[in-house]
Amino acid sequence: MGVILEDRRVKLTPLTLENYAHLIPIASEEKLIQYSPSDIGSPKSLKRYVQLALAQQSEGKSIPFIVYDKKNNSYAGSTRYMHINRKNKVLHIGATWIGKEFQGSGLNSHMKQLMLSHAFEKMEFEKVEFRVDERNIVSRKAVEKLGCTLEGVLRKDVYLLDGYKRNTCCYGLLKQEWDR
Repeated sequence: MGVILEDRRVKLTPLTLENYAHLIPIASEEKLIQYSPSDIGSPKSLKRYVQLALAQQSEGKSIPFIVYDKKNNSYAGSTRYMHINRKNKVLHIGATWIGKEFQGSGLNSHMKQLMLSHAFEKMEFEKVEFRVDERNIVSRKAVEKLGCTLEGVLRKDVYLLDGYKRNTCCYGLLKQEWDR
């Protein structure tokens, strides 16, 4: 079945071609992922996005999740472990997006705490990284609140859908820095 992460607020279950359709109304919200290079705005593009995530999972490079908000009894978005480097015990948490009605509700911090706990305690990774568009102040503050350190900025690093080439802030959290 795959990894399931859950607390009193949120349940993260494997994202599949059977359940991704729950995300179509959320993914179509305007400017939901304006700082991301991914296209999820139509049902067709969302399906391609999920197919790519599943292909990366079959290669051992990612573990994608669908997010269920238990407080609101509804699907809220998606997140994943990605760029999994088992040899060096480093992975990224990213490709995270949740509907606008869930933003600022505390849902994201529950998701990240579950994912960090699992990465450090169960998967035995030593470092978790986050990559954030330099202009996305809300996401940067959320990552910093988790205890992450800004390790550097990759200048003109990633093209976005509108052709803008963003600067990417690289944050890291070491296992010994993680405050459960």
